[in-house]
Amino acid sequence: MWKSKRNVRITYTPLPAPSAQVDDLVRYQTLTSSKEKRVEGIDTPSAGAKGGEWDWRGKGWLKVASSHWEVLGWGDLGSDPMLEDGKAEGEGNQWVVTYFAKTLFTPAGIDVYSRRKEGVGRELLERIKDELGGSGDAAVKKLAGEVFEVVRD
Repeated sequence: MWKSKRNVRITYTPLPAPSAQVDDLVRYQTLTSSKEKRVEGIDTPSAGAKGGEWDWRGKGWLKVASSHWEVLGWGDLGSDPMLEDGKAEGEGNQWVVTYFAKTLFTPAGIDVYSRRKEGVGRELLERIKDELGGSGDAAVKKLAGEVFEVVRD
């Protein structure tokens, strides 16, 4: 979905209590335009799920679109001794890996998000891909090979 996009930013904002829903705002640019585009929706915890699974429904003209997504893993790297330099890529790097199901508009996929503008870093991304590739789930294994870095500028 993101191969023809750049500067992708996703913001999740909890809706007021007692709602368990989350406002989901995606902002991005195409590779050839400076104009920012937006995709807005609402995430609702999936019924019967034990946590980390969500059902997305678009807002406005995208209300007809829906998707299921789930958190596969996350981390908060301070100084990670497993990285070659011990801290440069990991310092202050909070990240999450999600799987999203096929929709009317997109194929199924895996996304890796980071709070840092620079992303998770190449080395950590490769580690995440390796871990996903070792999954017992055939679909996750296949999608792990398709993970790529989104263009940022």
